[in-house]
Amino acid sequence: MEPRFGRVLTAMISPFADDGSLDVEGAVTLASWLEEQGNDGLVLAGTTGESPTLTQGEQVEMIAAVVEAVEIPVVAGAGSNDTRSAVRNAEMCAEVGAAGILDVTPYYNRPSQAGLIEHFTITAAATDLPVMLYDIPPRSGRKIDTDTILRLADEVDNIVAVKDAAGDVAETARLIAAAPDGFDVYSGEDCLTLSLLAVGAVGTVSVASHWCTPETVSMVAAFFGGDPAEAAAINRRLIPSYDFESGDLRPNPVPTKAMMKVLGMPGGDCRLPMGPEPEGLQDEARRVLVGLGRG
Repeated sequence: MEPRFGRVLTAMISPFADDGSLDVEGAVTLASWLEEQGNDGLVLAGTTGESPTLTQGEQVEMIAAVVEAVEIPVVAGAGSNDTRSAVRNAEMCAEVGAAGILDVTPYYNRPSQAGLIEHFTITAAATDLPVMLYDIPPRSGRKIDTDTILRLADEVDNIVAVKDAAGDVAETARLIAAAPDGFDVYSGEDCLTLSLLAVGAVGTVSVASHWCTPETVSMVAAFFGGDPAEAAAINRRLIPSYDFESGDLRPNPVPTKAMMKVLGMPGGDCRLPMGPEPEGLQDEARRVLVGLGRG
């Protein structure tokens, strides 16, 4: 059975104009192109979408426009480190037609696991939409413990998935082994996608798929089609893309926006404090594309 959001979703950037304003038309163009490339769904206003720098109005405007433009599911980043704001975000995203909610771990204030349970439970209660938790401790400062995820999956009907960017394959395997039927785990870290598929993940919420959706789709299809050797071969070809997509000197989504410039797609520059784009990054993007046979 196919997972409810599909197997390959791109965590889409938020395009900005030269003056730093949100480029809604560019978001529609990029989303439509990603759909054509073979994505099963899109995640908007997440980490890669620079959610900390988006206003609620910008977030809702972009999600509404993309929902109208594409036929694939749009999962809306609606998290916050303020539970009241997360509730309002979830309500507004539902109103404009999102297919699901991405609810990130509250960042910076580092709540207890009990606080996380309350936060996620209250946010999920604000909508009838399916909710995907977003576990990304390197950015949020707090891991959602496996036992916490399992409790939420058991007790909150519409918490149905997690985007796992915690980087611990063994712990993810333990989560998947104990999770209830129908609870979907997605890889949130491209370099670990194949490893997480091997322990039971259903797909990926990918950054590199901005430029390598066909390869990512083929890798996932090969794995689920019973050809792990082919999946591993494709994964090896994608390692330069994984290496390119983020780093201390060019954190995500700076490289993706450089790649979009090379491809002639909307994107613009990141809003501060993410920028500026390091010198030579677009040349590196071109080398990545050459390695994929797209010189």
